Amino acid sequence: MLKQQYDFVLSSRNTLLNYIGSVSEQHFLTDNSSFGRGSIRNLLVHICQTYCAWIGERALGIEQEFLAFENYQTLQDCRTYFNRVDGYISLFAEKIKGNELKEMELQRNGAILIVNPLQLFTHVITHEFHHKGQIMSLSRHLGYTPVDADIIR
Repeated sequence: MLKQQYDFVLSSRNTLLNYIGSVSEQHFLTDNSSFGRGSIRNLLVHICQTYCAWIGERALGIEQEFLAFENYQTLQDCRTYFNRVDGYISLFAEKIKGNELKEMELQRNGAILIVNPLQLFTHVITHEFHHKGQIMSLSRHLGYTPVDADIIR
């Protein structure tokens, strides 16, 4: 079930990334302190970092190196990072298949969290959609007309 749901996320994300391809390179990197992480690029990288932290590192035990936003200068750099995220989600879905509601322990900031895989998966995808909305709003402030990137469109 997670694989099918993630396919919906990917469809929405691809619509978003294709839209961002129409944004100028300057606007892609333009900081705006009203939007959390500051720029479209920073928001995309933050989305990836969150998947990598929760799914890659905490759930799969794959050590991560979190690079500064400035290491990602282009949309293609961000697409490459999302490809890594997709690999982690694939591994995660395979690992937990049939045990989506079984409790698991994760470490976060020295504390143990008890969550189930469905809860963890829901956390990271809703996080992505939250920031997708910020990206759309930020692009509107930069003079663009956002596309519909909802799951049902």
